[in-house]
This record gives sequence, structure tokens and C-alpha cells, in this order.
Amino acid sequence: MSAAARTLDARTLDDRALWLFIVLSAFFCVNAVLAEFIGVKIFALEDTLGIAPLQWNLFGQSGSLSFTAGTLLWPVVFLMTDVINEFFGRRGVRLISWLAAALIVYGFLFAFAAISLAPADWWVKAARPQGVHDYQAAFSAVFGQGLWTIAGSLVAFMLGQLIDVAVFHRIRNATGEKHVWLRATGSTAVSQLVDSFVVLYIAFVLGPQKWPTSLFLAVSSVNYLYKMLAAVAMIPLIYLVRGGITAFLGEARARRLREEAAA
Repeated sequence: MSAAARTLDARTLDDRALWLFIVLSAFFCVNAVLAEFIGVKIFALEDTLGIAPLQWNLFGQSGSLSFTAGTLLWPVVFLMTDVINEFFGRRGVRLISWLAAALIVYGFLFAFAAISLAPADWWVKAARPQGVHDYQAAFSAVFGQGLWTIAGSLVAFMLGQLIDVAVFHRIRNATGEKHVWLRATGSTAVSQLVDSFVVLYIAFVLGPQKWPTSLFLAVSSVNYLYKMLAAVAMIPLIYLVRGGITAFLGEARARRLREEAAA
């Protein structure tokens, strides 16, 4: 490699905006993929917090506050989406959204491939001291999520991301650089309204479980409420991350990126 080429390469890799996009994209994608895989676990919020069960009543249905473990990570995905929207615009969000969707599919393909491998006899019994009678069955149950659930998650994820970026920039065009909280929370409010209902409709209404409409509406509403509470709680963090990025890039470079993102 010539000296000129090495200099060009060094300059490219030293670009702080490039590093910022790589880090944000990596964090976004790993959180999206992890949320899909750990989402198979359902946890009781009240028991986790050590409080008495809160019985909700909606659409003729009642229940306690139970969520998938993936909900712990989705607020981080919302935050990353808003930050990338702020500094890299529509193109940046669409790029990482399609990349994350591809990585989710890639991950599930290899999970199903791993399930189909013939297990070693000793391995099947290896976790019996921990109370797992059949390791292969446990592995299949955890990683072999139903195709309807996977399809619902992917469709809802991409719809939510595309709606989020559209709403974010509509609000930004109306308010300019003001009201960062409004475009971040407003875009999440609309996108997650779609996401929360689409994923459960595909997975549990169209899917083999055939949920009644009342149960679908009740569970979707509870999930949406949780996501909105998480989005509001993260407003201070949005300003903190935005300030940190501005300090990292420098005021002039950060302003230029925001202007390009808004164009």
C-alpha cells in the first residue's frame, strides 16, 4: 500500500462521525437481536419488584403485569433510533434497521440449524443436576421460537422503524432544532402504537393460538403503555447522550451533521 493510500485510510478511520455511526449502529443491532432472543422469557413485573400484583382490567380481560424479557432492551433501541435520527437522518435509520432485521433473521436461521444438529447423548443429560431433564428439549424450547412470533416481530420492527423516522422528521421540520423531547417521544408514540399491536396480531391472532379480540386489545394496550412510560422516562437520557455526542464531535461538526440529517 502506498503512503498516500495509508494516509487516506488513516484519515477515514480517524473520522469521529464515522466512529460514532459505527458505535451507534453496533449498539442498536446487538440490542435488537438480543431483544428477539431473550424475548422468549415472560417475567412478572410485580414479583420482580417485590410488590403486590396489580390487576389490570381492559376490554373484559384482567391480568397481572407480565412482559417479555425483550422489553428491557427495546427502550435502548428507541433511544438509539432517536439519536441516529438526530445526527444521521432517514438514511442512517433505514440502513441500520434493515441491517438489524437481516441480523435477526441470520441469528434465527443458525438457531434452528443448531437445534437440528443431533445432540451428543452425554450432553442431553449434562444439566440434570441443575434440574434440566433433557438439555436438547430445553435448548429447542428457548431458541426455537415459533415462526409466527418471529414473523410478527420482524414485520412490527420494520414498520415501527420506518414510521418512527417519518414522524420524527415531520416534527423536526415543524419545530426546527427546538423540542428534542417532542420529536423523540412523539415518533416513539406513533411507531410503538403500530409495533405493539402488529406483533401480537400476527403472532397470536393470525398464529395458531387464535387469541380473541378482547385479549389481543388488552395485552397490546398494556404493552404499549409500558413502552410509552419507558420512552418518557428516557427523555433526560436523550439530552445527556446528545450533549455527549456534541462534546465528542465538537459543536461545529455536530451542528453540520444535524443539518445534513434534517435535509
